[in-house]
Amino acid sequence: MGLIVIVVDFVRRHPYWSAFLVIIVLVAGAAVLVAVSRHRARERAEQAERDRLISVTDAMSGGEFEQWFARILDASGFRDVRVCGGAGDRGADITALAPDGRRVVVQCKRHSLNHRVGSAAIQRFAGTCREIHRGEICMIVTNGFFTTGDGVELARQLSITLVDRRVLEMWAWTGVPPTGVLPR
Repeated sequence: MGLIVIVVDFVRRHPYWSAFLVIIVLVAGAAVLVAVSRHRARERAEQAERDRLISVTDAMSGGEFEQWFARILDASGFRDVRVCGGAGDRGADITALAPDGRRVVVQCKRHSLNHRVGSAAIQRFAGTCREIHRGEICMIVTNGFFTTGDGVELARQLSITLVDRRVLEMWAWTGVPPTGVLPR
């Protein structure tokens, strides 16, 4: 209470100095806010530039890869992007809403380049994407490649979009989802 009395007394006796001090504090506060905002914008721009390079995924953990792809979705205009991967995720590492409002469910597979995603992973995801997670757009994304054969054919029959390294690299670079993910 004593501090309030001192401040009020100072303002009464020195109204011009009080106004000057308030202006200085406001200007300093605005300068700090601008500096923090610019710093955050610069960090976001640097992260977006790094995210455009597929090679950054090769040293990532599975969780980091999920976060990376979530940023790609967000930058591509998807909304409500949520990373939900981990134990008990039932095959849904990321969920989102496509720009047209459809529910997207993504299974991420971060592997070494010589390890291909096979039909067993595609079959497991096919069993949960629509029935459990209510996915309208179902997608498996890998920083590597898929094995050729019945898994790829199954994905085609079940309208599961497979995004391999080449397609993912183009998506990350351009910010444009591959054909088949969104209507043109």
